[in-house]
Amino acid sequence: MSSSKEIINLNVGGKKFSTSKQTLSWIPDTFFTALLSGRIPSLLDENGAYFIDRDPTVFTQILGYLRTGNIMLSGEENLIQLKHEAEYYGISPLVKRLTLCEELKHSACGDLFFYGLLPALRKDSCNLEGINRIDSVATSRNHSRNSSVDSRFLNFGQSRGLAQGAGHSRNASWDSRIPRLDWSINKSSEKVRVVKAHLQCIAVAYAHTTVVYRQRETGGWLPIFTSSTLDDEIDKLAINYRTNALCCMIAVSSGSSIHLWQISDDFSPSKLGPFEFQGHADDLFFIGNHLVALRKAPVGTIGVWHCTTKHWQTQSAVSVTCWDYAGSFLLLGSASGTICYIDMQKFPLRMKDNDLLVSELYKDPESDSISSISVYLTPKTNLSGNWIEIAYGTVSGVVRVIVQHPETVGHGPSLFQTFTVHRSPICKVRLSEKHLVSVCSDGGHVRTWSVTRFRGMVSTQPGPIPVASFHTLTLDNGLWDNGPFGEQDDDQIFLQRVVPDSDLLYVRLASNGKRICVIKSVDGSSISCSCLYECESVTRSSQRPRRLLLTGHESGTVQMWDLSTALDPKEAAYTGPGGPDSAELLRLVESCDLVTSGTSTPVMPGPGHAVRVRLSQLSPHNNEENVFV
Repeated sequence: MSSSKEIINLNVGGKKFSTSKQTLSWIPDTFFTALLSGRIPSLLDENGAYFIDRDPTVFTQILGYLRTGNIMLSGEENLIQLKHEAEYYGISPLVKRLTLCEELKHSACGDLFFYGLLPALRKDSCNLEGINRIDSVATSRNHSRNSSVDSRFLNFGQSRGLAQGAGHSRNASWDSRIPRLDWSINKSSEKVRVVKAHLQCIAVAYAHTTVVYRQRETGGWLPIFTSSTLDDEIDKLAINYRTNALCCMIAVSSGSSIHLWQISDDFSPSKLGPFEFQGHADDLFFIGNHLVALRKAPVGTIGVWHCTTKHWQTQSAVSVTCWDYAGSFLLLGSASGTICYIDMQKFPLRMKDNDLLVSELYKDPESDSISSISVYLTPKTNLSGNWIEIAYGTVSGVVRVIVQHPETVGHGPSLFQTFTVHRSPICKVRLSEKHLVSVCSDGGHVRTWSVTRFRGMVSTQPGPIPVASFHTLTLDNGLWDNGPFGEQDDDQIFLQRVVPDSDLLYVRLASNGKRICVIKSVDGSSISCSCLYECESVTRSSQRPRRLLLTGHESGTVQMWDLSTALDPKEAAYTGPGGPDSAELLRLVESCDLVTSGTSTPVMPGPGHAVRVRLSQLSPHNNEENVFV
């Protein structure tokens, strides 16, 4: 008997198989060729059969393919399992076939909710600050310096359907002289660290560079600014489009410095920073036109750039643990249980001679450390002024709502209601027009109450009514914020990323936990950050704002998703669980390499790289009772 006709006995997961050596080795460079040649260690059972500690049911299909070259599928779940095993055994032709079957349901053009894509910024891009400033280059035959801004980005506009110069056209004579960024997507692209948007502008922060886009009247996005390369990595980003001044303000936190730029309506930038902040900022945002930087305890620090005086000032404050703002009010929660506030409208004009006006507003009855806070400013009516409604959570799991009446200004807010439904520290609380949402650290446990209002003001009859209880499971160990997000007069939503470096986001309503849709990266790259914002049209038509979800990716792209259709109750068709079901959760967890797991047979590396997550890094609250969400 020739060696190719040799009978090989296999014991796969306790089930016996017999086949020929030729059947196992006709595809080169697989697990079986390595096993039979002795290149990897092997185990033999009591009968001398090769022992392979894998699923025998799926192996039946694997062996059938090796015998006939054909494969039979019984559903999507079987496809995923079979591809996983084919990758383990290193059977490349079968993996390619199964990948094509998977891709039948996925498109690089995205699904119904995909809205657009901003290309990646390469690491070897030109280091230019304000790439739009190319006035010294002639852009037409008469050498006019007032040429169209759009024409300066003709190369970028090629993918947006703009006209391109060809042959001996006027555009071809000058387009090659303009320095430009290379926006192609490849391995040299930097991942997106932070993405923010406001009105008609989007800001994208990479490790050391920030790029700003502005919406075109004809559709699409035009890059209007790129910062110079900063020495320290960027960790925070803020953007504010000032419609009254027709300019865009961009701020980033880099190391212990805050950098600030102003981009005028003709896209010419001016740098107003950097400012020293005495450490890394935990948050960076605009209140009106004022820039605010904050750092948490043990010593809370507040930094403010005043738009009127153009002055930057920092001050140590209470032991800040959380914050929120509405209107001109900035509220600060502290470890001592006090809530302080700063009214930006009452800043002294000469801030060099005055400290920031930080005033104590409220003290928790139990002096519990405040872990999360949310403020809602009711609309001013003819009958009354603004009510200030504040919801906050504590480290003991208590959620309280306090209210400041317009008539009682100067007497402090009064306690409205207390909830003690959580047994773990509150990590997020959100008070909106319709709902009160709280999230605790016990597996992302969410409680939602409906808020009853009378003439816009919260009412005690019948008061907040519990409407939902669910979990937003994540294995990111605090590296990802699930939410809730959204404008306070609109539906609040969760953006749930279950495992690290995932290309999937589960978009869920905070009011009931139901799934709105699932966002999947169009280029297969993992999602690194996200931002939810209302995109208003720059045209004069009465087009309603689009509610866009922006996702930054490891590939350097920013992908846009239109949630307006998904949020329409008439279009809602999904009736399953809000988060991943058991099958989806298993598939997601399979993408993580749990380093404590072991196997008695050698692992053949697949074509992809597994995500490694140590079990010690997972939250102790992420147990089985919290898995089904």
